[in-house]
Amino acid sequence: MSAALELQGLRALVTGGTKGVGKAVVAHLCEAGANVLATARSRSDDLAEERFIGADITTAEGCKTIVDAVLDRLGGVDIVVHVAGGSSAPAGGFRVLDDDEWNKALSLNLFPAVRIDRALLPSMVEQRSGVIIHVTSIQRQLPLPEATIAYAAAKAALSNYSKALSREVSPKGVRVVRVSPGWVETDAAASLVAEIARQNGIDMEGARKIIMDSLGGIPLGRPCSPHEVAELIGFLVSARASAITGTEYVIDGGTVPTA
Repeated sequence: MSAALELQGLRALVTGGTKGVGKAVVAHLCEAGANVLATARSRSDDLAEERFIGADITTAEGCKTIVDAVLDRLGGVDIVVHVAGGSSAPAGGFRVLDDDEWNKALSLNLFPAVRIDRALLPSMVEQRSGVIIHVTSIQRQLPLPEATIAYAAAKAALSNYSKALSREVSPKGVRVVRVSPGWVETDAAASLVAEIARQNGIDMEGARKIIMDSLGGIPLGRPCSPHEVAELIGFLVSARASAITGTEYVIDGGTVPTA
């Protein structure tokens, strides 16, 4: 089967689909023939309006808006890719992470997947087909304590939830798979590299090395690109991966020292 046509006619939802990895996933799925809707708070200029669902995914109301739009505009769904996530917590370790910061981490990195899956899975089970991808993070097993304890814990919870869900719905025809990226050089990450370079009076490669060293090193010698993560997800939602469910694929250039 041609990779350019292998998702022809399938209906897909990508959360966080206007930037970084999510944007790359939307582009890849569209190129493979899928009918894709992307969610975010605001639409990027290069995303067609008919492909966009504007909503705050951190709220129950926002998730309902997304689900209603998917059912109204697509009539159901065959592929759900949960990319939305991240952390804006301040540095300073556990002492500065109050209840509000913990709630923010869970509301962005765990609850949207739970809410959207709960609403869309029944139709996938009824048609006895579909794929759900949960984008986790290597921080679920390699947390960085300075600022992302809550984020790492939320991603660990997402991974555990995903595994449990796969055991429930895989016998009913729906595959559930996790993708665990390491450092991905998105536009936001590139801006961070530039800022580190400016603050330290070094070049971009030196700034990248500072970040890689903070992760314990990346044996590959570079971060992943959004395109590379999207390629992996594109394979996992395709018929070529029809026997894959309930597992996690790490894409981190070898950062995590053990499997």
